[in-house]
Amino acid sequence: MKGKWKKLIPACVIVLGIIGITIFWKMSEGKTVLEFGMFTGSNWGVENADAFVIIDRAIARFEKAHPDVKVEYTSGIDREDYSEWCADKLLRGDMPDIFMVLDEDFSRYVSLDVLENLDSYMEDDPEFQQAEFFTKALEIGQGIGGEKVQYALPYEVVPTMMFVNKTLLEKEGIQMPRKDWSWEDFYNICQKVTKDTDGDGRLDQFGTYNYTWLDAMYTSGGTAFDSKNMAVDFTNTGVVESVKFMKKLNQLYGGEIVTQEDFDAGKVAFMPLNFAEYRTYKTYPYKIKKYTNFQWDCTTFPGIVSGQNVSKVDALLLGINKDSRKKMLAWEFLSELTMDKESQMDIFRYSQGVPSFKTVAESKEAEQIIQGEMDPEERVIGGEFLCEVIENGEITPKFYQDQMYEQIISLANTEIANIFEQNKSVDISMKILQRELQRYLNQ
Repeated sequence: MKGKWKKLIPACVIVLGIIGITIFWKMSEGKTVLEFGMFTGSNWGVENADAFVIIDRAIARFEKAHPDVKVEYTSGIDREDYSEWCADKLLRGDMPDIFMVLDEDFSRYVSLDVLENLDSYMEDDPEFQQAEFFTKALEIGQGIGGEKVQYALPYEVVPTMMFVNKTLLEKEGIQMPRKDWSWEDFYNICQKVTKDTDGDGRLDQFGTYNYTWLDAMYTSGGTAFDSKNMAVDFTNTGVVESVKFMKKLNQLYGGEIVTQEDFDAGKVAFMPLNFAEYRTYKTYPYKIKKYTNFQWDCTTFPGIVSGQNVSKVDALLLGINKDSRKKMLAWEFLSELTMDKESQMDIFRYSQGVPSFKTVAESKEAEQIIQGEMDPEERVIGGEFLCEVIENGEITPKFYQDQMYEQIISLANTEIANIFEQNKSVDISMKILQRELQRYLNQ
């Protein structure tokens, strides 16, 4: 008798399994499938083991509110492979209904008419609150040139700030810079800390690493880029002054090349750092991997004058496929991700960026989440300060032609490096660079 029961048990398990699968299939049958395009990991070049948690939680809430809908996504796509994955889907006419839009792909999608115009959805949706979004973040998802059409909404925002080696400054008797500090303040600190500390005749302590003419340009009051007219002007006063300032800084180092290793060893006072890196390396377990031999913090970039303290702001965007047959459903899921306060707070809980919703970003709960990740004695960047940095920031210029901005920057970087290395006249060299770039744009 016992032997019969032993034989029956596996059979019952199999039958129950088949019944369960059948019930699940029946429940799924007839549901509308909404495809979401996403990549795994972080958009900001840092570790993120919880990449799917935010999305899975949002999907669970959305499917509960929409019982006849199933949201699906392809897992395991790395960020570096995501553009190619989207390109393949686009060629096959199989783009997801709603998908993450990388900053470097946005102009291409606009020019290829891939993205749905969101203006009417925003106007017709009584729950849409445009004023709740960071203005600068919204601009990242707007059309190119003079076009103000909203083609994508910001999901996660990251400003770049100035990393400060507090231990080095304290050793040199220098106070932490104020948030309204100037180029002159910055230069004076760099000049004071740059020295030969071991007496071997070579400089081994420096003011800054990886600070570029672009960082200076954002705080100069000028720009080399006119996105509205698809033009560049490298003779703009702010741009020229930025290059002159960088040349002056570089001359402090007497030809020595400052490296990441110098900074990691605590021998450099300043380095640009995005907010995602700040959160990652201020918290465990990654805190023990970097910058452990000195205390550090972040502040604004120095401005050409006090108060002109502007940072670059980036955003991960979400857009709707213009050819989707489920656009209203896609808009509702887009709203869940970008406007639902729980989804936006999850960015603080499970990612390293800043929510695009201002009230969430500057909330006390958000500040408590960040503080909870850090040692009690660590100072947390407050929501008010963070929002101020984002709203006063600058975004990457947009050009219709794919990767044109990157190509212009590459050409400019080469010529500006030559100015520094060969001690050329900045004014003359920038005029020559402008002519070369104009010829390139006219091709």
